[in-house]
Amino acid sequence: MSFSGKQALIVGGSSGMGLQTGSLLLKAGAAVTLVGSRQEKLDHALKALGAGDKLHAFQCDLMRDADVERLIRHVAEKMKDVQCLVNAAGVFLPKSFLEHTGEDYDAYMRLNRATFFVTQQVAKNMIGSGGGAIVNVGSMWARQAIKTTPSSAYSMAKAGLHAFTQHLAMELADHRIRVNAAPSQNKCF
Repeated sequence: MSFSGKQALIVGGSSGMGLQTGSLLLKAGAAVTLVGSRQEKLDHALKALGAGDKLHAFQCDLMRDADVERLIRHVAEKMKDVQCLVNAAGVFLPKSFLEHTGEDYDAYMRLNRATFFVTQQVAKNMIGSGGGAIVNVGSMWARQAIKTTPSSAYSMAKAGLHAFTQHLAMELADHRIRVNAAPSQNKCF
């Protein structure tokens, strides 16, 4: 599949599945912007992918409202033609339900909030430019529990991401925007 001439935004793109997806999209011809919370990881990702002027980085800590607002403004002003969004950012703090603190719980909810509003701006841009594709990286934990790895807050957040994906797929289909979730153990594309 060719992504030549397309612009992609990968939130959580400095490592893991996000970085791998960035590599695949670059090889398919897309211009890619990687979003990550730590500049040193973004610098390493840029060096590893080495795609010249087709690869960009944007530092954003999704746990900080000011950073999220800065990313939303960047997308609104500088990425009007974005046609592909991959939400691959994640937090995984496995601990038992009885040990979770409010701070642990809030980390998952802040990530979901950031995903919601960044995706909203990207979708507005996609509507203005004729459509696109959104992929949310989910998790098998959204639908199953594993006793040896207790993760109630993570599972609740990922279940919310999957429900979000289903609603967006219905709401945005008429705007020629395809929305899917990829379980974290599978490839996005």
